[in-house]
Amino acid sequence: SAVERVSSTKFLGVHITEDLTWTTNTMSLSKKAQQRLHFLRRLKRASLPPPILTTFYRGTIESVLTSCITVWYGNCSAADRKTLQRTVNTVAKIIGAPLPPFWTFSLHDAQVKPPVSSCHQEDATGASEPALQDCSTAFSLRALNSNHLTPL
Repeated sequence: SAVERVSSTKFLGVHITEDLTWTTNTMSLSKKAQQRLHFLRRLKRASLPPPILTTFYRGTIESVLTSCITVWYGNCSAADRKTLQRTVNTVAKIIGAPLPPFWTFSLHDAQVKPPVSSCHQEDATGASEPALQDCSTAFSLRALNSNHLTPL
């Protein structure tokens, strides 16, 4: 049977284009984040303190901006990165507190993953047995990095 050819598709929330540019995905993420800025502004008008506004930002806007970031950020254009950074700058102005630059999100996601070998310890005979404390730490870091809610 014939397969329909499309210029872009949305797979697991990520817009993938036939030329593998990420502008469509970036624009979609930016639009979602801009819509959520309305609620942040309303909370600011209600005189909430900056720590609460920052928590709201991290839960509702930053989570959108960093959705599947390890897939697309490495190959997005400078203009796309600037678009996303503009949103973070707007949030910082609303909150009235400094926020880290957008590019630090991708570095954090890429560097925090613990090594697989940290879940095992070797005894004097060379046999490997699980180190429960190390495994639970590695498991919880993996859960945080993958943006999934998994039981510990």
